[in-house]
Amino acid sequence: MIYEQPPHSKDLRKGRYSQHNQTYLVTTVTYQRQKVFADFGLGRIVIQAMRRQHQQGNVQSLAFVLMPDHLNWLFTLQNDNILAEVMKHVKGSSSYLIQQNRRERGAIHLHQPLWQEGYHDRALRKEEDLQQIARYIVANPLRAELVDNIGNYPLWMRSGYRVR
Repeated sequence: MIYEQPPHSKDLRKGRYSQHNQTYLVTTVTYQRQKVFADFGLGRIVIQAMRRQHQQGNVQSLAFVLMPDHLNWLFTLQNDNILAEVMKHVKGSSSYLIQQNRRERGAIHLHQPLWQEGYHDRALRKEEDLQQIARYIVANPLRAELVDNIGNYPLWMRSGYRVR
């Protein structure tokens, strides 16, 4: 019996195409699904990296939720930017700053990664209900029973940055 090798993350990126004004739903997870962002201070570092992409005009953020072990982010790609570059900047800059913070506190081994390689992206069709998708994303903490009211969860946004 022949078993196929699982695809590598670089193989999953083959054929990806970034389109200006395309809305994407992106999910990326922490290395070994560690619950890094249960520390809300570390989560805010990721949000700042996303905010920089928004402020620089690379994306228009529509919604996100940063769960303890993953990020769901809904955004529209702007100004001929490339999805892979946006994600590289967010994951790279947040990883650098979080790892620096964790090392200063003696919390991790020097070479432990923050993010798992790659990410999952889905280009949304124009006819899809973005409001419904955004609501679904920000309701993740409710479904995971982390809070009873989404207003009590500090790492989310829908249609404008309102992070405590």
